Amino acid sequence: MDQTMMTAIAVEGGRGGPEALKPASLPRPEPREGEILVRVAAAGVNRPDLLQRMGGYPPPPGAPDTLGLEIAGEVVRGAGRWRAGDRVCALLGGGGYAEYAVVDARHALPVPDGLTLTEAAGLPETVFTVWANVFEHGALQAGETLLVHGATSGIGVTAIQMARAAGARVIATARGAAKAARAVELGADIAIDATAEDFGARVKDEGGADVVLDMVGGDYFGRELDALRTGGRIVFIASLGGGEVALPIFRLMQKRAVVTGSTLRPRSADEKARLAAAIEARVWPWIASGLFRPVVDRIFPLDRACDAHAALEAGDHVGKIVLECHG
Repeated sequence: MDQTMMTAIAVEGGRGGPEALKPASLPRPEPREGEILVRVAAAGVNRPDLLQRMGGYPPPPGAPDTLGLEIAGEVVRGAGRWRAGDRVCALLGGGGYAEYAVVDARHALPVPDGLTLTEAAGLPETVFTVWANVFEHGALQAGETLLVHGATSGIGVTAIQMARAAGARVIATARGAAKAARAVELGADIAIDATAEDFGARVKDEGGADVVLDMVGGDYFGRELDALRTGGRIVFIASLGGGEVALPIFRLMQKRAVVTGSTLRPRSADEKARLAAAIEARVWPWIASGLFRPVVDRIFPLDRACDAHAALEAGDHVGKIVLECHG
């Protein structure tokens, strides 16, 4: 077997539907200074991967063209604090849907005790996103209330558990009664079926929200602002319901509200390293103490990445969808 090659998932034709994802034989990546080579056990599947597959989310300069923003596996060639044989999970700029991946050594974290590599593969992208947006940009504090949409998505499940671990109250929305019930099981104090009830009115009735994690946009924004407590923060991480919103300036002023948002992938390597250090210090102890655990809904083999994307697009999952790249 040629040790210089590996199986990875390529997008046939450069863009397309899930069926465009095909296994391909590609050169095994070589780590540069400060990078580690990881034998990938599993890779998380995320919505930005869908956007990239469709041609709408190109990788940052220097990142592989192949998909995959998070992995877990075993270090083959170490750097920095890592040695061959260490079990790590890591945030990537791309290239995770493969048998091997190179990672900035500063963007890797130790796999928490008690987690499988498959479970750990679903941590980095969602944990980094929630930490940066809910706890840094949103400045969520113990005793405050977080409103999070998409309660059973990978981000939603992570946000619910991390906010509860930090001592915050959580109101979650979901589409359908079954998903709302699952959100309560995952730790939400209140779960609202957004298909059956006006979430904005309900949140106001429940005392309002201090921080809103919004991946919807569109007409959700006005209801969020109305339900926001004075001094509250709305943080955008996606716009699945519409990329433009009407902003009532006077209402914003009355609420002394902050509206912000961010993306993770284009951030500098140094910024991602800073986030990794903060997450290891603050979030990893929550996992160790059992306050937070990744939820894996479905697992697909690497060569069925097309089915994993179709499952994510269908939207009936709870937690993460993961590809297993090595047994």
